[in-house]
Amino acid sequence: MEVTVSGRHTTVSEKLRQHAVDKIGRLDRYLSGMEKAEVHFWEEKKQRTGGKEFCEVTMVGHGHHVRCKVSAVDGFTAVDRAVDKLERQLRKLKTKIINRKQQRERPELPPDLVPDSLLPDGDAHPEPIYNIVKNKEFDLNAMQPDAAALQMDLLNHDFFLFENELTGRNAVVYRRDDGDLGLIDITPPGG
Repeated sequence: MEVTVSGRHTTVSEKLRQHAVDKIGRLDRYLSGMEKAEVHFWEEKKQRTGGKEFCEVTMVGHGHHVRCKVSAVDGFTAVDRAVDKLERQLRKLKTKIINRKQQRERPELPPDLVPDSLLPDGDAHPEPIYNIVKNKEFDLNAMQPDAAALQMDLLNHDFFLFENELTGRNAVVYRRDDGDLGLIDITPPGG
């Protein structure tokens, strides 16, 4: 894993740089395939508290971003705290990836339960690709994206489908991994 270290408005000593590269570089043992890590240091100086050093680490790999931000009295302690946080996050991500793979395993269905529309020409009976276990129908309400986001939060869902009053098209508001919201306006075919 490639580890880069930088400082914002502060100088990072070679000893601290090497400590960060060594500690963060070892994290790929928790989840192989992490391609790179960026480590940023900066200081916050306050007269009353004496100041703190911050360390922010962003790791990228498997199409995922893992990020943490910690503060401590010095950079070395901040790196150690960041490593502790990242270990927990990487273990959690690895479990999530393994669970997704296990969920995608195709269920064993008797051939007579597979609809003919899913069968290829011939006598072979392949397993279905997806196992849809629930089906819902509902009417789309016309509303603005802010109102849709509020409905999503009230329902405690990660997304909400609605008709966007501003565009007149179907749309989806969704919660991103970073906590912010995204909006997808759906253009009809040929539109």
